[in-house]
Amino acid sequence: MRTAKFRIGQVVRHRVYPFRGVIFDVDPTFSNTEEWWNAIPEDVRPSRDQPFYHLLAENAETEYVAYVSEQNLVPDMTGEPLRHPQLDEIFEETPDGIYVPRSVGMH
Repeated sequence: MRTAKFRIGQVVRHRVYPFRGVIFDVDPTFSNTEEWWNAIPEDVRPSRDQPFYHLLAENAETEYVAYVSEQNLVPDMTGEPLRHPQLDEIFEETPDGIYVPRSVGMH
C-alpha cells in the first residue's frame, strides 16, 4: 500500500479540471461505489490502487465535495483563500494560510 502524497489540510488542485480544494479525508485506496466508478469515462478512469482524497472543492461557479485520485491532484501554490462554506466547520486557518483540522471536543 502506498503512502498518501498529500495531507489533510493541504490545498490542491485538479490536474485537468478547473477546480481546487482542501483535503479533509484520505482513503488508502478507492472506497466509493461501483456506480461512481463506472461513471468515470474509461479513458480517464484512474487506478483504484492509490490514495483517494475527499476535498472541500470549488470552481468559479460553486462549492462542493469532490473525491479525487492522487494521480489527478497537484499542490496548489497560489496561496489564494478558499471560500467553501464548510471550511470553518472542519478547519482553522493559521496566519500563514495553512488549514489545520479543528480539535474535536476541545473548546
